[in-house]
Formats: sequence, structure tokens, C-alpha cells
Amino acid sequence: MQGKAKRVFLCISAPLRLCIMLLLVWIVSACGARVEVAQFIPTERPTETVTFTPSPSRTPGRNATPTITPTQPPMTSTGGPSPTSLFGSTRTPAPDQPTATRVINPNAPRIEFFTSDVVAAAPGSDLTLYWSTRGTSSATIYRLDRGGIRNQLWNVAPDGSLTISTRQSDRDTAEFVLSVGEGDLITEQILSVPLACPDAWFFQPSPGLCPSAPPEPSPLIEERFERGRMLYVEGRDQVYALFNDGVEPGWIVFENRFDPAIHAELEETFSPPPGLYQPLRVLGFVWRGSDIVRNRLGLGLEPEFTYEGFMQSAAAVDGSESLYVSSADGTVLQLLPGGTAWQIIVAPET
Repeated sequence: MQGKAKRVFLCISAPLRLCIMLLLVWIVSACGARVEVAQFIPTERPTETVTFTPSPSRTPGRNATPTITPTQPPMTSTGGPSPTSLFGSTRTPAPDQPTATRVINPNAPRIEFFTSDVVAAAPGSDLTLYWSTRGTSSATIYRLDRGGIRNQLWNVAPDGSLTISTRQSDRDTAEFVLSVGEGDLITEQILSVPLACPDAWFFQPSPGLCPSAPPEPSPLIEERFERGRMLYVEGRDQVYALFNDGVEPGWIVFENRFDPAIHAELEETFSPPPGLYQPLRVLGFVWRGSDIVRNRLGLGLEPEFTYEGFMQSAAAVDGSESLYVSSADGTVLQLLPGGTAWQIIVAPET
């Protein structure tokens, strides 16, 4: 009984698995069987511990040389290959080439100076030219027109001065050429003398050119039509038909042939539709007598209007002349050279 009590005590104090094993041994021994039982030494069940294993990191060797990590260039909108131009490959400009310099023949005459006594001159005034040359026995001075054509000449000594009168009609510059030598041994020099503009425009802002003459005050008659307008400038005794149908010529000028003593003011048998008008007198005489004017302009949109205005002109370098006429509505009409076109260049005042 003491043995049984001891086993019970061990069963109570031992862990559950050991207790079950002792109980089985006890049952077997109670049945009289001899069983060799190996001795078990109870030990505590180990506690499971969660271990965090750090990620392995590369440790440089003792003698390792640190390597610089290359820095990636920032990505921009222009990164990568350049886009191909829609107009083909871009031409790389060639390096500047040296400017060809004319080789002066050492045997050619030389111009030491060619100048005038004034920096600028007024049209119609006198100016004096001065020059000096070497290696020649004579010289020639040419005067150039606005197109660069030599239209006047003076045979002069190799050194000296010459007084020349400018014309009242000269504009912009007075240009001269001094020429010495002949053939391949010729030497020339151009002299440009600025000319002051003597006249002002009758309107602002001005076109930037120097007018050919002062403004011409004149009574004017103007009438607007379905496809343009007509103007009569009494100071020039001319009638201008201005078309806006986009067909050339853009304007035509007629000499006034109307005589109120023998010509009717209007065509009495013609009755225009309501709201439209038949031109009268000077304008009506041209309108009735020209199929081109009548067909291109159509009928008048209002009766003619008489007012005091101005006309002025300006010549281009090629000699062509533009006309500027004040209109009844306060605008300025520009009639381009050769009747090519016309336009309004100054808006009416508000």
C-alpha cells in the first residue's frame, strides 16, 4: 500500500504525461506481469521564444574601397533622344566664313576724302562738295536720282570744291558719286547729304514719309455707293472712282468734263429703287458716261456731300506717288500708286 500511495503521490506531483505512464505501470504490476520500465527523468517543457532574425547587411571588408553610387540625372521634358523636326533635320550653321575683301590695286587712284560743308540741307538750298584724290589728273562727280541713276555730271580737278543747288522737289537725301580713274583702275565713293523735310502732313499720325508738297486745301464732293465711293477734288478738277469689289484697278481718275451750261444734272428717265440714289452733276456725269464706273460702283447709298478738305501726296523711291485725301466722315483715304488699291488709314475721330 505504501508503494501505491507513493505512485499516487508521484502522479499527483508529476506532469500529466508522466502520471499516465506511471498509472499504466502500476496497472500492469497489479496484474502480476513483470515489466522492465526505463527510468524517466521529468523535465520542464521548454518555452517557445519567437526570434526576429535581422536581414543580413553587406559589411565591407577591412580593406574595401568605398564606391560612389552614380547619381541618376533628373528626368526632364527634354530627356532622351531629341525629337525629329517636322521640317526635317535641323541644319547646323556653318562656321562664319571670312568676308571677301576687295583687293585694292596699288596702281589705282586713291580718294582721300569726299565730303560737304553741311550735315543736312533743306530742299532748294545750296551745298558745297569738297574732295581730294591722289594718282589721277582728273575726276568726275555724278548726281544720283532717287532710283540711283546717274543723271548729272561735272568734270572736275583731282582736288577742289563745287557748289551745287538742290531742287525744291528733292526729298530724303541728295546723293553724289566721286569717280576717278578708268577701267580696272577706277575708284569711286558715294556721298549722301540728308535733306530736311520742309512740309508737314495735314493729318496725324503721318505715314512716315516726307510729303512732296504742302497740303492742298480744296472743296470736295463725296458720295458713297453700293460698292465703293466717288470723290471730286475741285483744286485738281478731277473725279476719283474708288472701288471695293476686289477687282483691279482699285481706283480710276477722270478729268472733269462736266459743263452745267450744256450737260444735264441727272438722267430724268431713270428712277432708282427706294433707298438708293442716282449721282448728280459732276459725279453723275462720270457715272453715266462710264459703264465700268456704273457697273462696278452700283447706285448711291446717300446723296452727295460737299465739304472743305485737303489733298497731299508723297513719292516713293521708285518715283511712284501715293495720294492722301480727307474724307467727309473724318477719315483719310490713301490712294496707292498706279490705281492698284485704296484704303482708309486714319479712323474717324470719336
